[in-house]
Amino acid sequence: MELTRRQTELADAALRIIGRDGMTALSFRTVAAEAKCSLGSVQKAFPSKDRMLAAAFARLRESAAPLPSGEPGRPTIHSWLVALLLGILPLDAERTAAQRQGDAFAQVALSDSAIAAAIAESDSQVRDLLTSLIARARSEGEVPQHVDAEAVAWAVLALAQGLAAQLLYFREDEADIHKRLDSVIAALLD
Repeated sequence: MELTRRQTELADAALRIIGRDGMTALSFRTVAAEAKCSLGSVQKAFPSKDRMLAAAFARLRESAAPLPSGEPGRPTIHSWLVALLLGILPLDAERTAAQRQGDAFAQVALSDSAIAAAIAESDSQVRDLLTSLIARARSEGEVPQHVDAEAVAWAVLALAQGLAAQLLYFREDEADIHKRLDSVIAALLD
């Protein structure tokens, strides 16, 4: 989705509202207040709330789940996967807001097929990337040949989503999470 500079600013304001107050707090009026602009300017930028939601979701997809620095899957697939998960889990205010935003859009997806399709496509892209990196590690001898790259990719995504949801209501120490992730990823790759 191609957004103007103004639409981007307003979509980002919408995401801040969703992350802080939830989807039910989102309206043209609250976005105008958050962005410190007139109600009319929000209505001019987005002809409907659905268009504003689509723009906010597009912005979330652009900024969510940053990959660890360096070449994907290196220096080892194990260390890279642990770093990836630690980088996306809601362990600070910014990532907690992003998780809340993602959860809010998952709820919208129950009744909005376009959002549902976008989330499914995003998940598919992540699984495809993970599958290719695990398959590469298997071909290079880093991971045993019997490891099913597709199944591990599915499990890693499910682990990330489940743990992220849990961390919203049950905070844990990052060092403890790191230790457990290290163990679980090792088991998946063995």
